[in-house]
Amino acid sequence: MPEAKVETFFPLNYFVETKQPPVNSKEWGKLNRTKFEFNVTNKDNKLIITRGTKGPRCELKIPTGKLVGMDNGDLGGKLTFKPLDKTKPEVLVKSGNIKFIFLMKDVIYFIEGIANFERNEGSMYQLDLVGDTFKPKKVMTFEDAPEAFAIYNGSLLIASYNNFYRVTDLTKETLLKGLFWNGLFPTSIAPFDDTHIYIGLRSGYAKMDLTTNKLTFYRYSIINI
Repeated sequence: MPEAKVETFFPLNYFVETKQPPVNSKEWGKLNRTKFEFNVTNKDNKLIITRGTKGPRCELKIPTGKLVGMDNGDLGGKLTFKPLDKTKPEVLVKSGNIKFIFLMKDVIYFIEGIANFERNEGSMYQLDLVGDTFKPKKVMTFEDAPEAFAIYNGSLLIASYNNFYRVTDLTKETLLKGLFWNGLFPTSIAPFDDTHIYIGLRSGYAKMDLTTNKLTFYRYSIINI
């Protein structure tokens, strides 16, 4: 694939290709503690890099109202349904740290997960409406907490705490495992084709080539390591 054209809202030379730091090393610690987080998107085959974080809230509008997920880390979270009819009460669908809510092939799914000193895990649920009641059904588990996702060519791509997954027709593949971004909290995924994918991170971004399993890290150069 030709090199993606990169556009940012700050000088491109602020990102430098950098050797991937070992997890828990001094260099990794500086990247983990930085306040700089970056989002990546594919816009007209151009890689757009912006500042920003995921935030604790996600939502999905449906014909009868809105599903709202909250992820407050160690404080917990929840998935609620807010009806369009304001005379009806808000409904608690499920407690848990809700990462994403999305529609794929006309089915509603949501993903929850948490990564802290005691737990690093995640699960994916199908959400069915039975009468007036939402029924979550667990369809998949992950070895670590999902952090960012994208839907591409009918498959779900997930950058987790330190792995990378692809889910197709509820079949999970672990494409890359034990990645350097452990603790750098992926924020976003920008696929360019089935094998060339960019990941937004705390401290910079990464470029993945799944044909060679090569991962290149571009560090925000203002962070001196």
